[in-house]
Amino acid sequence: MTVDATREAPEGGIGDGDGNADVEAADAVSEAAEVRRFWARLGLPGLVDVHTHFMPERVLRKVWAYFDAAGAMHNGVEWPITYRLEEDERVALIREFGVRAFTAMLYPHKAGMAQWLNQWAADFAGRTPDCLHTSTLFPEPGVEAYVREAVESGARIFKAHVQVGAYDPADELLDPVWGLLAEAGTPVVIHCGSGPAPGKHTGPEPIGRVLARHPRLRLVIAHMGMPEYVEFLDLAERYGEVRLDTTMSFTDFAERMTPFPRPALPRLADLGDRILLGSDFPNIPYPYLHQLHALERLDLGDAWLRAVCHDNGARLFGL
Repeated sequence: MTVDATREAPEGGIGDGDGNADVEAADAVSEAAEVRRFWARLGLPGLVDVHTHFMPERVLRKVWAYFDAAGAMHNGVEWPITYRLEEDERVALIREFGVRAFTAMLYPHKAGMAQWLNQWAADFAGRTPDCLHTSTLFPEPGVEAYVREAVESGARIFKAHVQVGAYDPADELLDPVWGLLAEAGTPVVIHCGSGPAPGKHTGPEPIGRVLARHPRLRLVIAHMGMPEYVEFLDLAERYGEVRLDTTMSFTDFAERMTPFPRPALPRLADLGDRILLGSDFPNIPYPYLHQLHALERLDLGDAWLRAVCHDNGARLFGL
């Protein structure tokens, strides 16, 4: 997605103050109970979600404004924000879902933003202990210094967004950064697939050049690399530290636009120890529970679901 919209988002979503707040709150409680039943049936202590969005409010409002206009941008497909809530309500709800660890995926769309976002994210992690301390980056002078500072300050995961930032991940300014993160073993969730709209540097080829130089880099390919699913599975099979997150993949919403190729399901099963649960909460156009059901209906078995929904993330972050 991009974040160049500037207008405030209209009201909508759960608890939007339209007179149905009590009903919507009851719906949220009911959904939370269903989510907890999902992971309890699998014998899990909860969920680990590596792709959730918490960011400064004025930035988040612009993101929501973009999605409110997304129908006009993406072939008339509307993208209502299901969880248009205040920050404390969003944190409380994801905890009610039983998510043991989540992230504050945030990203700059231009130079000069990353350090400010990282400062906000460090503060958010400090007051939200179940949020993995998240940082971001951009190809700009000084990037190696502030990424090193973030790592030394306890950042546990980074977010990079090739589409929004409109940069080549193989930019020479980022080369020492990828080396630093590979050496530190710090995972990087990277949106480098060409969905929902392609960019100049999206797709498997640019990030493949990065991996050729830094094969130990712990990249987590967001959205399973949508729509280049097969090509990103190729990269995961080639590089042992590459992982993929499930964000939006396999849901009814995504399947209508970019269906996952069913002949590739055995490869997904074989990579079961490197697939991580991601949701895009709160910026999703359907209930959180639907992502879990979408994974369940792949029929890859309970052991695969346990690994994806909890164990792989718990192992990666030492939970």
